[in-house]
Amino acid sequence: MAQDRRPGDTDMHRRQRGKNLFIAGFLIILAIMFFALTIVRMGGYG
Repeated sequence: MAQDRRPGDTDMHRRQRGKNLFIAGFLIILAIMFFALTIVRMGGYG
């Protein structure tokens, strides 16, 4: 079964990939919140 794995598919790589996806999601949410806050503060909602 170990021969079926791809070269970058170790447990360490999986943990790092999960951490990278978490950080990316956090940054996207932060950017969306900043954008929404900017729109509201500038009075662009109506």
